[in-house]
Amino acid sequence: MSVDRIAVLGAGSWGTTYAAVIADAGFPVTLWARRPEVAEEINTTHTNERYLGKRVLPELLVATDDDIAAVTDAEVIVLAVPAQTLRENLGRWKAHLSPEVRLVSLMKGIEVETGKRMSEVIAEVAEVDPAQIAVVSGPNLAREIADQQPTATVVAAESIETAELVAEISANSYFRPYTNTDVIGVEMGGAVKNVIALAVGIADGQKLGDNSKASIITRGLAETSRLAAAMGAEAHTLSGLAGLGDLVATCASPLSRNRTFGRHLGEGMSLEETIAHTSQTAEGVKSSPAVLALGRRYGVDLPITEAVCAVLAGKLRVDELSGLLLSRKRKHEGPPA
Repeated sequence: MSVDRIAVLGAGSWGTTYAAVIADAGFPVTLWARRPEVAEEINTTHTNERYLGKRVLPELLVATDDDIAAVTDAEVIVLAVPAQTLRENLGRWKAHLSPEVRLVSLMKGIEVETGKRMSEVIAEVAEVDPAQIAVVSGPNLAREIADQQPTATVVAAESIETAELVAEISANSYFRPYTNTDVIGVEMGGAVKNVIALAVGIADGQKLGDNSKASIITRGLAETSRLAAAMGAEAHTLSGLAGLGDLVATCASPLSRNRTFGRHLGEGMSLEETIAHTSQTAEGVKSSPAVLALGRRYGVDLPITEAVCAVLAGKLRVDELSGLLLSRKRKHEGPPA
C-alpha cells in the first residue's frame, strides 16, 4: 500500500508516540507541534523531552509548527488534540483538507457542550463521509509504547477499508492493531473509562485497598457497557481491548493521567491545586459531566460517574465517595431470572 503523506496533529505524549508508531511501520509522517521550540527539538535531537523524556524518535518522523502545511494534501490526518479543542482546530483546518482524506481520532472524550463523540464532531465540522473517519483506542499508555513494549489496539471505522488502511500504517513489531466496525462501542469505552479511572485514583489516594479498587473497576465496566449498549454499541466490544483492556490499563497504571489526577484529589488536593500540579490533560475531568448527561438522555443509571461529577463540582467530599458507591440499593448482579 502506498500512502505518501501522513500528518499527526498534536505533539503531546500520545500524538508523538503514535507518530513514532507510524514511522516504525515504515511510513514517513509529519507531526504538528503547536510550539515552534518543540518542533525544532524533534527535528534536531529527535526527542520530545517534556512528554517522552530521552526516548529517541524515528528518522521517518519530522515535525513542523505550521499546521496548514501539515494538513495540506495529506492522505491520512491523525487528530491528537485535546477533545474540547477539536471543533475549533478542525474548523481552521477544514478548508485545507483533501476531499478523500482519512481522518483518525486518538481522542478519548465527549464534547461537553453537545454530548457528541469525537467521530461525530469530525463528521460535522469537516463535512466528510463517516466512512472516511477512524478511531484508535485500547490499552495504549503512551510511555510504554514509546519504549516499544508490545501492545494491541483497536482501529474502528464504519468502513472496514478505512479501518484496514489505518491499521496497515500503524502495524509494526511492537504495535498490533485489530479492526472493528463498532465505532460507538470503541469511542464510549475510551471516554467513560477516564471517568472510572478518576474514581479509582480517588480511592487510591485515600489508601483504599485492591478490593475497593477492583469493585470500582468491575462496576465501572458494567456502567460503561450499559451506556454504550443504549447508544447502539455491540456488547463484545466492551469486553475487548477498547473496553475492558483500556479500562484496566487506565485504572491500574501510575502512568495514567486520569488515575493520577484522581489520586491527587483523594490525597486531599483541591480541584484547582490538582489542575495546577498536573501538566497534561486528564480528559475525564472535562468529559465527566457530558458522560453523565448522556446517561440521563438514554435513561441509564451511572452511579460512579454521578459520584465523580459531584466530587469535581465540590458537592461531595472525596472521603464520601466510596461510601456512596456501596450504599446503593442491593440487586441481583446477573441477568434477570
